[in-house]
Amino acid sequence: MNWWLLHVDMDQFIAAVEIRRRPELRGLPVVVGGSGDPSQARQVVATASYEAREFGVHSGMPLRAAYKRCPEAVFLPSDPTAYDAASAEVMDTLRSFPVIVEVWGWDECFVGASTDDPEQLAAELRAAVLATTGLSCSIGIGDNKVRAKLATGFGKRDSGTGAGVYRLTGANWAEVMHHRPVRELWGIGSRMSQNLNELGLFTVAELAAADLEVLKKRFGPKMGTWYLALGRGLGDTEVTDVPREPVSRSHEVTYAEDLTDRVEIAEKLRAMAVELTREVVGEGRRIQRVAVKVRFITFYTPIKSRKLPEITTDPEVVAAAVLTVLEKFDLKRPVRLLGLRVEFAPPTEPSPESLTLTSEEP
Repeated sequence: MNWWLLHVDMDQFIAAVEIRRRPELRGLPVVVGGSGDPSQARQVVATASYEAREFGVHSGMPLRAAYKRCPEAVFLPSDPTAYDAASAEVMDTLRSFPVIVEVWGWDECFVGASTDDPEQLAAELRAAVLATTGLSCSIGIGDNKVRAKLATGFGKRDSGTGAGVYRLTGANWAEVMHHRPVRELWGIGSRMSQNLNELGLFTVAELAAADLEVLKKRFGPKMGTWYLALGRGLGDTEVTDVPREPVSRSHEVTYAEDLTDRVEIAEKLRAMAVELTREVVGEGRRIQRVAVKVRFITFYTPIKSRKLPEITTDPEVVAAAVLTVLEKFDLKRPVRLLGLRVEFAPPTEPSPESLTLTSEEP
């Protein structure tokens, strides 16, 4: 039997969970986000049902804008506890099969399986998830994670016909992907797409045939190599059920009223740093780097970071470092959001031997 990668992506997951416990909402435009009150300022859409999406409502949109586009929608508050529980139901259902499940979030995972009929396995997984949880999913089949992930998008396009499954491998990569813009590749956003376009690379085929040295010169040895591999549909084939160890923790606040006083901004950021540090240190973490995010009223959102002189668990040391980073920002415009990320040090200090080996890796 061959080794296959299946990417399982839940359909409109958060909205679907809400509809599952409120069946009377089925078929209606449903918008979930924040407190669920579109009259309140600075709350955003977490997800929208397919019916709401037909009105142009999408994730990340302000609730007020969503209301303007679809005033007849049902607006509901976010309930992370419910989504955690529903996600666990889905993953446990998948684990009941002889497969390896690598969880990537509430609503998606990769499944590794040895099978001669991946389509049949995908159909069985979808049926089991629907029967057990009442939630539907689409599944992409690939010979690596990149192709499986992209295949899910094609599966979703077919989900209206009941298919919801698509296979993308080296055999049909050129036929399916070469004519498409690079923006459709996994991990390439609008900014990177523009960067590639500036090199004359507009389609997946052009990226796949690009000069590696040109890409390395523009994006660096690691990322240049990665973009070329991405254009060729190459990717990781390993799936692990070992939970990924978190490497950082973030917190951010969008304020109902803009912040304009630098002293007030510093006070809020300092309090955030102390609280976040105590939280992660209580879990046995140590901090080695901090990053500050500031979103201005124009939505310009710079992020600046700093490595600490020494690894620490002291909230005051972290707070001082955060305020030092804040000094790098030009705070002449009103601020609507402040965010902080603390990056963790390894559980134990690496030995000199391991440092040498790491430095020699390609």
